[in-house]
Amino acid sequence: MTKAFFGATGFAFLLAFLLALTPVWAKEAAPVAEDPEIEKRMTTLSEDLRCLVCQNETIAASRADFANDLRREIREQMQAKKSDKEIVDFLVARYGDFVLYRPPVKSTTLLLWFGPFIFLLGGAIALLVYLKQRRKQIQEPQLSDQELKHTEDLLKERKGNNA
Repeated sequence: MTKAFFGATGFAFLLAFLLALTPVWAKEAAPVAEDPEIEKRMTTLSEDLRCLVCQNETIAASRADFANDLRREIREQMQAKKSDKEIVDFLVARYGDFVLYRPPVKSTTLLLWFGPFIFLLGGAIALLVYLKQRRKQIQEPQLSDQELKHTEDLLKERKGNNA
């Protein structure tokens, strides 16, 4: 009887212990703006912004804590009646152009915008120069008169056998 009681008591303690740990695992729900208009505007704006932690995700799609903080910051600025441009300017001033998925064309982003085309053009020019030099290195064999006559004789002989 004591063994069964101890088993039930042990099970109850284990269950109580596990239930006590569940708040540790739970995460706080992401704050949602009370105004659905602000939430929609925040979602639209955050789809054009890069998560600095995940890097290939937008702030809207990222689940990183940093992205949650940025979404909260955007909501707060929208509630403070700031325009989207003011919010983006604030984020760019704080994190640089890297936070934008479509950075503006300016002197610091020229290589980003035109670099692939420059490398493609440079590669095409290098390939053409290489092929031109290779063509000069490969010379067609020059046959002597005797070799030409021998070749013609062989061709005539072959035509004669086929006819």
